Amino acid sequence: MIRGRMGLYSVLFLLVLDWSVAQVQKCLVNDGDKIACGNLTIGKSDCEAKNCCFDLTSQNSCYYGNEVTVQCTRDGQFVVVVSKNATSPQLSLGSVSLQGGRSPPCGPVSTTAGFAMFQFPVSACGTSMKTEGGAVVYENMMSSTFAVIGGPAGSITRDSFYKLFFQCRYADDDLVPVRAVVYTVSPPLPAVSPGPLRVELRIARGTPLLLFSSGELYDSYYSDLDYPVTKVLRDPVYVEVHILNRTDPNIVLNLGDCWATSTPSPLSQPSWSLLVAGCPYGGDNYQSTLIPVGGPSGLPYPTHYQRFMIQMFTFVDPASQVPLMEK
Repeated sequence: MIRGRMGLYSVLFLLVLDWSVAQVQKCLVNDGDKIACGNLTIGKSDCEAKNCCFDLTSQNSCYYGNEVTVQCTRDGQFVVVVSKNATSPQLSLGSVSLQGGRSPPCGPVSTTAGFAMFQFPVSACGTSMKTEGGAVVYENMMSSTFAVIGGPAGSITRDSFYKLFFQCRYADDDLVPVRAVVYTVSPPLPAVSPGPLRVELRIARGTPLLLFSSGELYDSYYSDLDYPVTKVLRDPVYVEVHILNRTDPNIVLNLGDCWATSTPSPLSQPSWSLLVAGCPYGGDNYQSTLIPVGGPSGLPYPTHYQRFMIQMFTFVDPASQVPLMEK
């Protein structure tokens, strides 16, 4: 009985000893080869839960060991870290590839002399998907190539051949966000064609006291019943022209030539230019003033409006130099 117990303890001791040696060999990584596993603040238990090595004296306290580590992230990514010491003889890391090859995003995202790290979406690089037992399973395979030397009577290789089958399994009740790229479609080109546009010219009730607030100048307008409106010479007259019944924000109203006449007919004489090609008439000693219309105006379609201010004048008979009395 005593011998039996001693023998049992000896076997258990040997098992623990063998596991400790393997763990030490797994974590025996040069500082220059260490690839961080998790963030810098990760604790020992969380690090080991990721199947990684922990050493507080190292710059990367949590790092990948001398084996192949496969991780599945909650945002739908495979993380596969391969050590060259995963096989004997050592792997040639440059020969390791996924089923989808080594083109982005399937190539290594980080490499050292002893490790290659792959990170790619579960929907890429030749990954297959299936449902199994209420879970969504993504599967891929990694393999290495080996160099073959041919001789006159045969061929040989001294490289390790490596093949790894791995999978990520997500429960169907887990909310796993998957990154998506949305490619916007350019809007159609505007259709240019002739058509009727109705515009309206009206006079605002603005006063010189409100000159520094162009929005308030156009708070109210004279109606048809208010005309004729009497103005004193040099009084400001606030003019607005806008497009009626249009909601297309791409329409822009531009004023060309604007002029005043002494009768309701726009073709009657005499006449006086107010704007020429959209600019104040240069021949006037009291030039018109353009008033910008923008976002602060509160208008839903500011480009449908043009505003300017003129100073009141009266027509004069060219022969007698007497002011005319027309409206």
